Amino acid sequence: MSTITEGFLDHKIFNIVSQAAEKLGVRAFVIGGYVRDCFLGRPCKDIDIVAEGSGIELAQAVGEAVKSNVSVFRNFGTAMLKYHGMEVEFVGARKESYRRDSRKPIVEDGTLEDDQLRRDFTINAMALSLQKEDFGALVDPFGGIRDLAAGIIRTPLDPDTTYSDDPLRMIRAIRFATKLTDGERVFRVVPESLESIRRNRERMSILSKERITEELNKILVCRKPSIGFRLLDETGLLEYILPQLTKLKGVETVEGKGHKENFSHTLEVVDNVAAYETEMIAGGKLFNYDYEDGAEVQRPRTEPYLWLRWAALLHDIAKPATKRYSPQTGWTFHGHEVVGARMIPKLFQQMKLPLNEKMKYVQKLVNLHLRPIALVTEEVTDSAVRRLLFDAGNDIDDLMLLCNADITSKNMKKVERLRQNFELVRQKLADVEAKDAIRNFKNPITGEHIMQVYGIPPCREIGIIKEYVKNAILDGVIENRMDEAERLMKEKAAELGFTEKIQ
Repeated sequence: MSTITEGFLDHKIFNIVSQAAEKLGVRAFVIGGYVRDCFLGRPCKDIDIVAEGSGIELAQAVGEAVKSNVSVFRNFGTAMLKYHGMEVEFVGARKESYRRDSRKPIVEDGTLEDDQLRRDFTINAMALSLQKEDFGALVDPFGGIRDLAAGIIRTPLDPDTTYSDDPLRMIRAIRFATKLTDGERVFRVVPESLESIRRNRERMSILSKERITEELNKILVCRKPSIGFRLLDETGLLEYILPQLTKLKGVETVEGKGHKENFSHTLEVVDNVAAYETEMIAGGKLFNYDYEDGAEVQRPRTEPYLWLRWAALLHDIAKPATKRYSPQTGWTFHGHEVVGARMIPKLFQQMKLPLNEKMKYVQKLVNLHLRPIALVTEEVTDSAVRRLLFDAGNDIDDLMLLCNADITSKNMKKVERLRQNFELVRQKLADVEAKDAIRNFKNPITGEHIMQVYGIPPCREIGIIKEYVKNAILDGVIENRMDEAERLMKEKAAELGFTEKIQ
């Protein structure tokens, strides 16, 4: 007779774990996300095994059986190995208690029931037995299977206890509601849990920024990130995590004129980016760029690019700071793209996000996000198009995706008109790129070449000469050829008082 868990444990690793546990005289169970995702029909390559005994010893026994290296983390009482594409983590069953001023638990050995009690949500507390006598039996003391069917995020214990003990679970509740909602089912955090999050939001103060940002990143790469950000806002967590975003809320009206509600607009743009990126990845139309052995390598993008999602979330972040009202023109946000780009480093620093090329990528997209739509007029010059291609470089496709996502309005005729204009911009960019290959533009005049020709050390004037030649090429004054570039270099150098070195 078949059971509701039939097929969930077909992978060979489960029988190997079962046999190893029997030899050690311990009971073992699959628990958590793997069980949840099996019921949801979602792929999952991460397996959590809990043992009533030493999880590390069980991992070592399994590692020996499958000839796999075992990584042991004694501080956490866990061990991990990889087997045929699966990542298997082992832990001993435990019970936990918490101090008020820390989210680090006091841990003691426990039973499976103790271990399930310490889990964050009922849908993550389900376990499947690996014992020979009841292999595959579901152990579900909190009704996780019913909550899963109903699309409910609920804590096993009183939510005040769960969230006060470990306040990161408040963001995780919202993250799971966002992650598990798809086109077929909607997940929601139960009302009493939402109320508990509101009551306990001050407990966020004991969390590190790194842990908070890690959860925020996971929300951003979901199918519809707005679900998570609206819940973060409704529960008061967003004001603590990212107050710059909450300042976008609300509409101010003067003389009967109001502006767009920028918070809702921002979330719509993030959702649009998620949808467009998913579609373009499926069509093989987006790429990531890297360098190997000094050469640029282009690879098809296979998963959401987190930093594109951050650029979408922050593209209008400076609108509150640049908002102005004029009786003649109404509301304006002049320069919000420039001010926004300047805000990015401090914001990334506060969020403990990387201050490297990823931050610069977000800055670039925020700074350039208004430029493409400005190219819709018929009289736009090739020079303006070249400038955009040069400034965006390999990120032009992501920039265009963001700009397309930024077209939002309740007036569908206006949206359609703007989208038609946007396609004209795409065509202009494609035409100029095909003709001039500006995306990978390199100035033929280098600083080293100038120093060699004129026998001069590094100085400010070298930059002036290089910029002069670069601008002439981008403006179409000369072609991107060495002979024309060198002629212009010599003209500018003579103007600056340099004479060629005698060979």
